[in-house]
Amino acid sequence: MSLKLYNTLTRRKDEFVPIDAANVRMYVCGPTVYDYAHIGNARPVIVFDVLFRLLRALYGEAHVTYVRNITDVDDKINARAAERGVSIREVTEETARIFREDVAALGCLPPTVEPRATEHIAEMIAIIERLIARGVAYAADGHVLFNVPAMAGVPGAPAYGALSNRSLDEMIAGARVDVAPYKRDATDFVLWKPSAADEPGWESPWGRGRPGWHIECSAMSWKHLGEVFDIHGGGIDLVFPHHENELAQSTCAFGHSVMANVWMHNGFLQVEGEKMSKSLGNFHTIRELLETDSFGGRKWDGAELRLAMLRTHYRQPIDWTVDALEEASRTLARWRNTIRRNGAGPAEPTQEFIEALSDDLNTPKALTLLLGYGARVNQFFHGGAGADAPRDEEEALALAGNLVGCAALLGIALDVAEEEVAPELKAQVDALVARRLEARKAREWAESDRLRDEIVALGVVLMDGKDAATGQPTTTWELKR
Repeated sequence: MSLKLYNTLTRRKDEFVPIDAANVRMYVCGPTVYDYAHIGNARPVIVFDVLFRLLRALYGEAHVTYVRNITDVDDKINARAAERGVSIREVTEETARIFREDVAALGCLPPTVEPRATEHIAEMIAIIERLIARGVAYAADGHVLFNVPAMAGVPGAPAYGALSNRSLDEMIAGARVDVAPYKRDATDFVLWKPSAADEPGWESPWGRGRPGWHIECSAMSWKHLGEVFDIHGGGIDLVFPHHENELAQSTCAFGHSVMANVWMHNGFLQVEGEKMSKSLGNFHTIRELLETDSFGGRKWDGAELRLAMLRTHYRQPIDWTVDALEEASRTLARWRNTIRRNGAGPAEPTQEFIEALSDDLNTPKALTLLLGYGARVNQFFHGGAGADAPRDEEEALALAGNLVGCAALLGIALDVAEEEVAPELKAQVDALVARRLEARKAREWAESDRLRDEIVALGVVLMDGKDAATGQPTTTWELKR
């Protein structure tokens, strides 16, 4: 079995062959720590956490190095500190802590290394000095800039625009770079810039200043993963100019034709069919979704958010909706209820599940397999015989263990403890569920819906199904987590 990943650089799905199978190396752009992370920021964290888990399963936990940086020097951070009247360090420390807590609640593993930009100034200066020596960077008016046209004269360097597949005119229009008299070319970008007395700054050969954004990731990946590594990931919005400029800097500085062998990018996220923005009132942070009733009128479990995210293939745009979250909530409740009520064998992912994920992280296909495992376990314990039902309890428990193991490979925990339910509440819910079942059998849909709302208001998740033998509706329930 081989792992295949879509490579933005080659624009095809390639077989993944690590540089060193004993140390598979991945770098993913992390947060700029000036504000709470929003749900769009959560998508690459979840996507590349799944890839991290898969790589560990394929090559061994000790043989994968995952670097996700923290950008803690940036003009947005300076502005936020001034706005709040606190130190820059206070803003970055607090925001980084909240980010770690939020992504942990989403089931994400900590990266192997989490470097901070401010701890790698020496490496940034070293790369800039290399670029100047090679004739692809120049100092001007207190700044140091990368000279994009000079790339063409560097042996083996890729063409600028190779990653983003943009023409020169498109890159000039989309670069969002300042027009400045000291620039030699419109596409040139900043490697180092001067700092005012009230701004963070470090001494350098070009005076007191601070790095540009792009050079930070080149320096941190070099320090922790080497001149060339296996996988570089991030959101599709980073392809240009950030990743294009990283690629230019690193290849020219170190004399290689590539920086990373595979470049991976997840698609955009929109909310209920619209672009997420504060002006539209549909801007949601991870913490807000976890702790408030602002989206869909309820708080969401981190696993629900994660499962809803993984229902869409990572390269496709995703529409973040209340309906999708509610479906994820029901699915998760069914799986957890299955394990709580029936138990499970050893938590082992199946080969077909690993193969699904190994096809460019095909999480929709993987989740279809999980739904089938859960349905087959329930069919054995609650629905009678069926063509694909387990033959005996041993096989059913083994399949339940596969459900747990496969879900864990996605970062979703199912082996949770049974929650205590007050006897009075249990009796009340059981009675309402029985009445609702009768209404469903009689096709009294309005009454069924009314009873469902009454039950859900008690803090309960309902799981509707059908008896495999009789075809009659069935309902199980559990407390919301």
